[in-house]
Amino acid sequence: MTPPLTTATPRTTPHPPAPGCPERPCVTELRLSAFAGHRGTAFPLGPCTLLAGPSGSGKTTALRAYEALAGLGGGARLDEVFPDPAACVPERARPDAQRRRGFRIGCTADGPEGPVRLDLAVQAEPELRVVGERLTSGRRVLLETALRDPGRRAVQAAWHNGGSVPVTRAPLPDDRLGTALLPLRVAGKTEGQRQVLAAAEQMVVALRSVFACDPLPGRMRTPAPAGSGHLLTGCDNLAGVLWRTREECARRHGLFVAAVRAGCAGTVTDVLAEAAADGTVRGSLDRGDGYRTGFGRLGDGELRYLALALVLLTGPGVLEVDPAGEVPAALQTLTVLADGFDRALDVPQRTELLRLAARMGERGHIRWVGAVSDASWAAGEEGITVVHLEP
Repeated sequence: MTPPLTTATPRTTPHPPAPGCPERPCVTELRLSAFAGHRGTAFPLGPCTLLAGPSGSGKTTALRAYEALAGLGGGARLDEVFPDPAACVPERARPDAQRRRGFRIGCTADGPEGPVRLDLAVQAEPELRVVGERLTSGRRVLLETALRDPGRRAVQAAWHNGGSVPVTRAPLPDDRLGTALLPLRVAGKTEGQRQVLAAAEQMVVALRSVFACDPLPGRMRTPAPAGSGHLLTGCDNLAGVLWRTREECARRHGLFVAAVRAGCAGTVTDVLAEAAADGTVRGSLDRGDGYRTGFGRLGDGELRYLALALVLLTGPGVLEVDPAGEVPAALQTLTVLADGFDRALDVPQRTELLRLAARMGERGHIRWVGAVSDASWAAGEEGITVVHLEP
């Protein structure tokens, strides 16, 4: 296993502790120890966080790393979350004598068990595989894995036992996150085993339920299929999902209309989703005077605003996410990753969405991580964590 990772924290704007975080597991720090253009970097994450910096500062890279950890926490294979592993290797990193190169990422999840830290070392070349993983709580190492035999597709794992035998050793697959596999391997009979299970569950629950959102206005202007199910990452099927949410909860739809009214030009009395004879659904804004503006006539900023507001006012049951089904929804937190959050939005729209995200974050149900080129417009807003990145 690699030695303990060191981190260098970018300049941040302080934020108050997240209400409800001890009861709801949540990721409070993302670490890119050696990942693409990042080295020794740590990002503190609050209920509502903005990663701010110019093009090339690594904002998108950070969000992709977070999304990859979320996928691993949900049981995905390495090749599913890192389709281009060579791009994750730090720039100018030289291979060792065995021609191996890799990267290191990690995170901290806070919750009932206190801060739990996960650090992961991945070999990208010549074969994609986990070469080391460490799960710690305080000063105690709960799980540690290492690649002992390069000829085997497994890592040797050791986890805290707390019984007559202090450590249990067994092989684990080298293409998955060991922490996510612990509930299938640990019996939970001793106090030490229960501690391992609780910490692993906290980490997995904190990582799951992530929705990466980047609305694509060009696709949102076309009618959506009726019964289109969950909202897609690009929000292509916004009108179809709106058809569903409008019928499911009148109160939530009322909040959505109020948010749209604050961010769109002209009078807005309702946001409609109407079925057409061809089986599609078309969205429109009701202007209250008998006139309706179809989504096809709205500008890019208005459509992105509509989509992001709907995301903030819905949840895992509406979005295309992978929640931890074995954990009650009341104990889970949805994390939204919004790359290019400020794209095509004017300052009033950005501010309104940020305030909405902060209000939802206060309740503990949702966390928001958005990438912006400049965050000066957010100065003075309460409950916002701003992380400044430099190229």
